[in-house]
Amino acid sequence: MTYEQTLDYLYNQLPVFQQIGAKAYKPGLQNSEALDRYFGYPHRKFKTIHIAGTNGKGSTSHLLAAILQKSGYKTGLYTSPHLIDFRERIRINGEMISQSYIINFTEKHIPKTKNIHPSFFELTMMMAFDYFAYCQVDVAIIETGLGGRLDSTNIISPDLAIITNISYDHMQFLGHTLPEIAREKAGIIKEGIPVIIGEADGEVRKVFIDKAKEIGAPILFAEEEHPIQDAHFTPEGKWVFESKLYPHLIGELGGFCQEKNAATVLTAIKVLSKIGYTLPQSAIYEGFAHVTTLTGLQGRWQKIQDNPTVICDTGHNTGGMQYIARQISSQTYDTLRIVIGMVNDKDINGVLALLPQNATYYFTQASIPRALPAHEMKTAALHFGLSGKTYNTVEEAYIHALEESRPNDFIFIGGSTFIVADLLKYLNRNS
Repeated sequence: MTYEQTLDYLYNQLPVFQQIGAKAYKPGLQNSEALDRYFGYPHRKFKTIHIAGTNGKGSTSHLLAAILQKSGYKTGLYTSPHLIDFRERIRINGEMISQSYIINFTEKHIPKTKNIHPSFFELTMMMAFDYFAYCQVDVAIIETGLGGRLDSTNIISPDLAIITNISYDHMQFLGHTLPEIAREKAGIIKEGIPVIIGEADGEVRKVFIDKAKEIGAPILFAEEEHPIQDAHFTPEGKWVFESKLYPHLIGELGGFCQEKNAATVLTAIKVLSKIGYTLPQSAIYEGFAHVTTLTGLQGRWQKIQDNPTVICDTGHNTGGMQYIARQISSQTYDTLRIVIGMVNDKDINGVLALLPQNATYYFTQASIPRALPAHEMKTAALHFGLSGKTYNTVEEAYIHALEESRPNDFIFIGGSTFIVADLLKYLNRNS
């Protein structure tokens, strides 16, 4: 098979959550454990760091991977979903897995694992573990897909667990209150393994403390560690963090949420150093300053162009959109234009309630079955005083927004990871 045929086969033969949602969700570790036995427990052949959380786990994963890479570790990185190419999910030192490995893996192992009935996520996770073991990585950053306790990645025994934060998302699987969601995420906490919590207060904080105490896991709260004494935003759209150990640390990622992620990463560096990792100061500066180049990270308050300014961001729930709405309000522009779409199982009204009314909206839909139809998005938005036109594709909405813009306008594209994915695919085709 060709690479394209292989991907078609994977998408069509295996349930894909990103495409169809709940029908593809398989809670529990039975399939992962069965696959793990079949592949000979590949994740035991390298060190791992496990990262969960509602928002920020992608940025945190990539930042840590960049730092480990610059520290001389051969570093695997497993994340999801991808934006342009499936291979973005599985990287070593920033380089995507080869097409030939994916083809050979699929042809060799799909027929032999059919009796396990794996989901797309379960099989691609094992592809990552198998690839990392084959390439003899030193350490791999493993991002959960959904939740934690029953997430298929939870078969690993990491050196460190990180839970970035808790917000409302995937409530149909994880629970309808923040403590319920926190209990699912806390499932990655394991006996004797240190865990870092990025943000938590009240009942959510108690959930993590109780879980860590119950199983004897050392716990640190990044906010209590105060790794950053001061932070300010540069005109170039970057962060400058002032830290006792890392003064004038420049962060390439420009989203307002990145201050929290940076504190989590700096706390992780402290713990990793204590348990035997060698992380030179120069590697930390390099990792923060060049994370997108080092790891291929995209879609985090990413600037597409100037005049007009065009920004895209993958934030897709109320927790993420709070930061985005605040950052949009801090911009200077003549006219604000927002290209937006969401998937149908998110808190649509919660997100719409956060968006500014002083904008021209371009309601659209991503090219996946889960996409909320643009006309439904427009109808819902009217209740929040948001008005605009509908467009069948992200490409069409973006082109119209550009054509109607003047140099001093500001265009934001987001609402869903898949809206950003469609935008980047279009830009990639036309670059």
